[in-house]
Amino acid sequence: MCGIFAYLNYQVPRTRKEIFETLVKGLQRLEYRGYDSAGIAVDGPDKTSTDITSNTICLIKKTGKVKALDEELYKKDTLDLDAELFTHFGIAHTRWATHGEPSAVNSHPHRSDKENEFVVIHNGIITNYKELKAYLINKGYEFESETDTEVIPKLIKYVYDNRESDNLSFSKLVERVIQQLEGAFALVFKSRHFPSEAVCTRRGSPLLIGVRSEHELLTENISIQYNSGHSKEGVIEKNSHNRPDCSDSINSVGDGRAVEYYFASDASAIIEHTNKVLYLEDNDIAAVTGGKLSIHRMSRKAGEDPVRAIQTLQMEMQQIMKGNFDAFMQKEIFEQPESVVNTMRGRICFDSNKVVLGGLKDHLKEIKRCRRLIMIGCGTSFYATVATRQILEELTELPVMVELASDFLDRNTPVYRDDVCFFISQSGETADTLMALHYCKNRGALTVGITNTVGSSICRETDCGVHINAGPEIGVASTKAYTSQIVSLIMFCLMMSEDRLSLQNRRTEILNGLRVLPEMIKKVLTLDEKIKTIANELYQQRSLLVMGRGFNYATCLEGALKIKEITYMHSEGILAGELKHGPLALIDKDMPVIMVIMKDSCYVKCQNALQQVTARSGRPIILCCQDDHEVIKNAYKTIELPQTVDCLQGILSIIPLQLLSFHLAVLRGYDVDCPRNLAKSVTVE
Repeated sequence: MCGIFAYLNYQVPRTRKEIFETLVKGLQRLEYRGYDSAGIAVDGPDKTSTDITSNTICLIKKTGKVKALDEELYKKDTLDLDAELFTHFGIAHTRWATHGEPSAVNSHPHRSDKENEFVVIHNGIITNYKELKAYLINKGYEFESETDTEVIPKLIKYVYDNRESDNLSFSKLVERVIQQLEGAFALVFKSRHFPSEAVCTRRGSPLLIGVRSEHELLTENISIQYNSGHSKEGVIEKNSHNRPDCSDSINSVGDGRAVEYYFASDASAIIEHTNKVLYLEDNDIAAVTGGKLSIHRMSRKAGEDPVRAIQTLQMEMQQIMKGNFDAFMQKEIFEQPESVVNTMRGRICFDSNKVVLGGLKDHLKEIKRCRRLIMIGCGTSFYATVATRQILEELTELPVMVELASDFLDRNTPVYRDDVCFFISQSGETADTLMALHYCKNRGALTVGITNTVGSSICRETDCGVHINAGPEIGVASTKAYTSQIVSLIMFCLMMSEDRLSLQNRRTEILNGLRVLPEMIKKVLTLDEKIKTIANELYQQRSLLVMGRGFNYATCLEGALKIKEITYMHSEGILAGELKHGPLALIDKDMPVIMVIMKDSCYVKCQNALQQVTARSGRPIILCCQDDHEVIKNAYKTIELPQTVDCLQGILSIIPLQLLSFHLAVLRGYDVDCPRNLAKSVTVE
């Protein structure tokens, strides 16, 4: 989804060119999220201004890649790039179109008027923008874009123009604006009326602030400033007057000396500047005034932590660099031997066969007493639940529902207080999964998060959870997060079944499989050249079928998703048991078919499906176990994999399909890391 990056230097001299470079580099770190245009807002005055003290704001926006925006910046010969600015606030944005086609006028930042009195960058969606737009048009405000975002700067100008007094602060203006907004948003505001001040807020979309200072900060924690009283409801004119603030202790970061702040929707844009970050919660309003950062909210909810802690990022810069690989996706596929080790590290003791997930151990008794497990996710995360459903049912001996978050919400599914609901998301910010989380929490269920992002919304809002520790995943098409999600859920099964005597042999078998899993993944990765050869035969095809059953049904679904995501080739994952119920009509000598046939409980049934395919002149490419001559003799081509325990086989069998999708996309000439129309973190419905 859209990328937000902003930079404020307070009493830290930077030339305008250096500020441009910082903003552009921040956007480039967010390119993997998917976007179609980009823009920047910086302070004037420009070279043509006669008033060197004038607080002007210059907007530069461009469709296409950030590189095109970078080139456009240096065409603005009216801007003095060598001017040294001791204090300055600049904002930048990459847009992924939701309302209005990709164009410069629809790009962010959006402005309040032609004088650029207020400008804003936005990640999310405003669901009541039509009503607000009609209201503001009736008040004489003119709109220039087709976006939902433009109502926000227009609205803050309306509130500013109709304020009761001149001492209304920037953060109070923002507070009054967000009271009128419905939907999800992360917002960063800049204004010529409040030079060198920054205000940002979030609700349902991620936003964090990095802090960099050469001296000691006043505090490692910020106490939240709460407003007393309640705002009046109704039309915009009836907003309440400026109210006093109250808090047990009101602290701020910064003491008026030199400090730099970085605002971003993702830590990957900040890590090269600082590892000290503060994650905003929903409805937080953060403001930087006079170099000091403070946070306030409308009111305090019961049980809410009144402190925001400054955290230290563990991410390393090299983790978000491509290294010797051609694309982030390729790098992340080849990182899987290490990522699964990191998922298991410190959690499994292979000598004693003990598994401890620290985030769940205090809730283990409650989970064991539950009525059922409900596993909720979207896309790849949903397929990770499909991949582990069978072993979850076997080792927990509980009913297991696997649910697509969007469908789960559409059905108003019954959820009870003795249910345990798992929410699986790589980013921890997936909008549908978050809404499903709120739905289940409101019904009293215990909520568990399985995420890859520390400090994400799902991480913070669930009762307990597991970080999969796969490391930063930059490519839009998820790879290593999928395999680490499977490993995390299997570790949960092992933890749940530790005291079941009848399951000890099964647990030992799985633990032995996990012990050697990294080495087996390395063996699979050595097949890359063979898979590339197969891709050379397939890349001009228009459609592809992937079929299997049992533990490998999820492999087919996820493999087909990878292919359609980045190659734009139609691909379909099919349950082999359903072949005769329609899909068999598609089989002929020209239809590419990939079959996953492993030596597990579905082996004979998959062989029957293979016979049906070859009887219709099909030419199957088969993923099978090494030296499985019974299958190999009926195959057009084979990809032979090491054999492991059945519930882990899907981790090995998905990797060839990840590699195949990568090579197909490269051969078809597409951007592997940024497929069209898609975004890494889907923060809108």
